[in-house]
Amino acid sequence: MNNSALGHRKAIKRIQILGADGAPLRDHPVQCNQARHAFLFGCGAFDALELTHPDTPEERRAFLQDRMEKWLQIFNFGTLPFYWGRFEPRQGEPKTVETRRAAEFLRRHGVAVKGHPLCWHTVCADWLLPMDNETILRMQLERIARDVGGFEGLIDMWDVINEVVIMPVFDKYDNAVTRICKELGRTGMVREVFAAARAANPGGTLLLNDFNTSAHYERLIEDCLEAGIPIDAIGIQSHQHQGYWGLEKLQEILSRFSRFGLPIHFTENTLISGEIMPAYIEDLNDWQVEAWPSTPEGETRQASEMAEMYTVLFEHPNVEAITTWDHVDGKWLHAPSGILRADNSVKPSHQALHTLIKGDWWTTLQTRTNEDGFVELEGFKGEYEIVSGRQKATLALLDGEPAVVTLE
Repeated sequence: MNNSALGHRKAIKRIQILGADGAPLRDHPVQCNQARHAFLFGCGAFDALELTHPDTPEERRAFLQDRMEKWLQIFNFGTLPFYWGRFEPRQGEPKTVETRRAAEFLRRHGVAVKGHPLCWHTVCADWLLPMDNETILRMQLERIARDVGGFEGLIDMWDVINEVVIMPVFDKYDNAVTRICKELGRTGMVREVFAAARAANPGGTLLLNDFNTSAHYERLIEDCLEAGIPIDAIGIQSHQHQGYWGLEKLQEILSRFSRFGLPIHFTENTLISGEIMPAYIEDLNDWQVEAWPSTPEGETRQASEMAEMYTVLFEHPNVEAITTWDHVDGKWLHAPSGILRADNSVKPSHQALHTLIKGDWWTTLQTRTNEDGFVELEGFKGEYEIVSGRQKATLALLDGEPAVVTLE
């Protein structure tokens, strides 16, 4: 690890530590334990829906609990599904209760939650198809207002609109969102949905998200920013079923999208531990196989590639979040894309990420207060627990401003 490349991920804070009586804790041993990263190390958290559902059989629940415990060993940021066609398969019957229950579970475990996506032409609600464009747009905006407003305080980050570059020219099947995007244009469509999301949660973090990393996506971002659309972060999908991008492509993409001065989130990252999808496949969804096994050689490769990619992204000052898309093998496209196998056993990639996130990039400090009760904490930005004996306090290490904490 190149520590000089991670200075922006760290902070130094002078802390005065008070005992329960309010007096400075003088010349006393103290331990500062990092509890959570400020950086968002994320993963798809779809299994939380089934885990927290009251009808899930106990044997299945125990299996999912084991899976979630391994999830929580690494990640502090989870993505929950809001695909309209699945979230509200019948008009007026959204799966709000189930999704809220999963989000509350994640938040209780210290996990920040993002909703994905609010507007997308794929997995759209079929019941919209008989409606005219004016009604479809109204329903889309009302859906955003309902869900963003209804989950405010629980989910405050959203992939507002997904894959806009292809949206108005998508022709694989009819869908309501492509219809209105053709009429409004890409920028007009983004303006409408962002305005609805911003009105519903003024303090939320709103992302534009796309798999297209070409100049077309750059142009869309330029057009949106010139139109005054308040994009909070740029979402970049990195599904690498056809092979690891490698350092050169990764750094080239970072360079191009950093010019906007916006935070960058790698929203959907996939690296394969089995046979690589053939290069001639243009749409990843066209690769339909019944089984796609992981291999020992592939698992070693996946771990190495994941460690390298995460290191590059964590070192880059514009990157705020990385989301591993599949926690477990056999999900989207049946791919061996997880850091766990389907039976919940850990793959080398799980250990590689754990070594980085909870090892190389994790701070634990044993020190003593001085005669005035002060210590200096230098560590990776995030939340800390300050401990002395049985007394403890929490602290956010985000900047260099002095702090006072009282142990209780």
